[in-house]
Amino acid sequence: MNKSPMRPRRFGAAWLRIAALGLAATAAAAGIFGVRSTLLASAEPQTRPPAAVVVPAPLAAAPAQSSYSAVVDMVAPAVVTIRVEKTAEMEQTAMPGPFGDFFGRGGAPERRRAGGLGSGVIVRADGLVLTNHHVIDHADRIRVDLADGRSFPATLVGSDQPSDLAVLRIAATGLPVVPYGDAERIKVGDVVLAFGNPLGVGQTVTMGIVSAKGRATGISDGAYEDFLQTDAPINQGNSGGALVNLRGELVGINAQILSPSGGNIGLGFAIPSSMAQAVAEQLAKHGVVHRAKLGVTVQGVTSELAASLGAPESRGALVSEVEQGGPADRAGLKQGDLVLQIDGKKVSDANRLRNQIASTTPGASVTLVVRRNGRDETLTARLSERERPAVNEPQNSAAHHESGLGMAVMPLNPSIAEQLELPRNATGLVVTDVAPAGLAASAGMREGDVIKLVNGQSVTSAAALRAALKAQPDRPALVLVSRRGADTFVALSRSES
Repeated sequence: MNKSPMRPRRFGAAWLRIAALGLAATAAAAGIFGVRSTLLASAEPQTRPPAAVVVPAPLAAAPAQSSYSAVVDMVAPAVVTIRVEKTAEMEQTAMPGPFGDFFGRGGAPERRRAGGLGSGVIVRADGLVLTNHHVIDHADRIRVDLADGRSFPATLVGSDQPSDLAVLRIAATGLPVVPYGDAERIKVGDVVLAFGNPLGVGQTVTMGIVSAKGRATGISDGAYEDFLQTDAPINQGNSGGALVNLRGELVGINAQILSPSGGNIGLGFAIPSSMAQAVAEQLAKHGVVHRAKLGVTVQGVTSELAASLGAPESRGALVSEVEQGGPADRAGLKQGDLVLQIDGKKVSDANRLRNQIASTTPGASVTLVVRRNGRDETLTARLSERERPAVNEPQNSAAHHESGLGMAVMPLNPSIAEQLELPRNATGLVVTDVAPAGLAASAGMREGDVIKLVNGQSVTSAAALRAALKAQPDRPALVLVSRRGADTFVALSRSES
């Protein structure tokens, strides 16, 4: 019998399906009990006193905990439900008869309203809510339901696809919050509680342990992953919810599950609070996340590679390519170097190197310890800022406001062209953000579209786009767009404001 392979799943903002669900309750009460030991009296004359009974001291372990209600009472008021509405394209069935081929085998796509569901955590009393990017991605409307029954429309402060995090704001003050905990100090085996609204049944809390740290599932295709793995039961709708320790501190944001069916099998993944807090603070302050880059391509180290490099163990990040003129190149880093430390912190693998660099402020200098020709060398690199992918361009960019269309653009470069599977020498403007209620969205523009021509004119800058749009103000602009390798025309009308 064929079985579908297990794959990581993001489980927030999903269509709710009517299903027969077997609800299982898991009870866990663990404790270590002291063992009484009695020494038997030896065969001595009965005139001697009996041997003393020796009772060893109990093991120094925490007593069994029979309830987590105190933690739930602290955290539950600050965990929210997030409801989104978005426009989704759905394939129509093919039209029968002679017109079927004209409309295509699947028929013309139809745009319909869709609803989605996720969870979030209040992290600031003045109305800031932290959730996953994929929960609110492409949402037209967002609403936040509090645990006390109140409901508020929410505005998107900023969203970051690489980390899968987003910050919302609601018009409320004096709200309960979940304080950040230190995810770096949490250990495998520590008990954690997961909060959220799975499958829309209402706020739910489950218990488990941290099963592993530093996990990368690869679902995000280049995202910054450093997950806490947990067996605390989480399901669709838990995305963006809180993972807390027994002090009621936020140690993670629930983000993914690994499952062949979409249901919980004990493999859940949460974004650690250290990353979540850093990203949330940047989104709240700037609306975007500024990340540093070293300018290298790295790979993991196998035992065979470690032996050939003269390394005593299979750890570190092996430099396979150095960007010409980049920070690593200027610092003297070379192809074949094995990066072992950054600012005194060990580099366990390529993913950890990327996360350590990304969490550093652009422009800062870092000290690298590298293994080269069997010897360790110390280098200093001044980091530059990583170019933000198209989907992460700030929503308040110049093009977003000045074009009056509700979209942001940036010039196409070889790196982005390669990501979009276009020729490296392709030119145009990449649409980096589309406001859900803007004119561009109404016309059908999408993130990732490449604007090639406006009214027959080539455009390679935001200024050129604005000039082309103003050239014929009395009618919509005819825009030639490359979308997934195919050209299509879009008619854009400027705002009157």
